[in-house]
Amino acid sequence: MTFEEVLPQIKRGAKAVRTGWSGFELYIELRDEIGTSDGSFLQVTPYFLIKTSDEGYSMFSPTPCDVLADDWKIVTAE
Repeated sequence: MTFEEVLPQIKRGAKAVRTGWSGFELYIELRDEIGTSDGSFLQVTPYFLIKTSDEGYSMFSPTPCDVLADDWKIVTAE
């Protein structure tokens, strides 16, 4: 899939990954809120997070190579 094809699914809550990545990247997801210390959530400008097998979550900004790639796929398990 291309990034253009996978993006609408990510916007609906799906998680996606590129098959060309090295394997440490489990998936990316889109977030539009952050948790607060009192357990509530604040709405924020949407942002991508990437879940990795060794470091937890990190911010993710697609590179031009990511946007132009056609090896994106939806993942169903963490």
